[in-house]
Amino acid sequence: MNAAFLARMEDVLAVYQRPEDARFPVVCFDERPCVLHGQTIPPLPPAPAQPATEQQPARRGRPARENYSYVREGTACLLAAFAPGLGQRWAEVCARRTGADYCRFMLGLAAAYPQAQKIVLVQDNLNTHTDAVFYQHLPAAEARALAARFELHYTPKNASWLNMVELELSAIARQCLHQRIPTQHALSAHVAACVAERNAARATVKWQFTLDKAREKLSRHYLKICAKNSPD
Repeated sequence: MNAAFLARMEDVLAVYQRPEDARFPVVCFDERPCVLHGQTIPPLPPAPAQPATEQQPARRGRPARENYSYVREGTACLLAAFAPGLGQRWAEVCARRTGADYCRFMLGLAAAYPQAQKIVLVQDNLNTHTDAVFYQHLPAAEARALAARFELHYTPKNASWLNMVELELSAIARQCLHQRIPTQHALSAHVAACVAERNAARATVKWQFTLDKAREKLSRHYLKICAKNSPD
């Protein structure tokens, strides 16, 4: 852990502690790969319990069953943004993780906040997560206008846990990615249903890791860095 790590960590935590302001909404963004799996043998549907009759005894219900074997059907990528102040999220399933996908997603995110002066965007420092990508896929004037809509804040390297959207991606994974999904279309349908349900519930995150707690928990790193760079 170095000074650059602490500086970026504090920058992100300071963003999370800002008061809610519709002019400067805080949104967290990230991506995750998804592996598509198909069935080698059609699964058995669940069977309901049957009460006893004169002709046959009672029959216990049976959950759905699937064979242990599967076939890999390729991969897809889930792009997601999460606004903790609103309890809202946006998600899109793409075939790959490219700059064009990032640019298209950011266009949609900007359109979701037409009245905002700046969208305060927290993300990691992947090479496609930069406004330079806009110039690769949009005319210069449009790229400049899109870049001007965002105030970018980057999590430190290897510290995706500082990005609130990671908790949202984990929730989506638990709710709909635990099963075998064979196609990108099916994956999109599952994710859309999950996102709609969570948006309706306005599910959000109660972030506990504040600046003060970070400085207390990581105090030895602050002291070590300061001592290392202090004059003798």
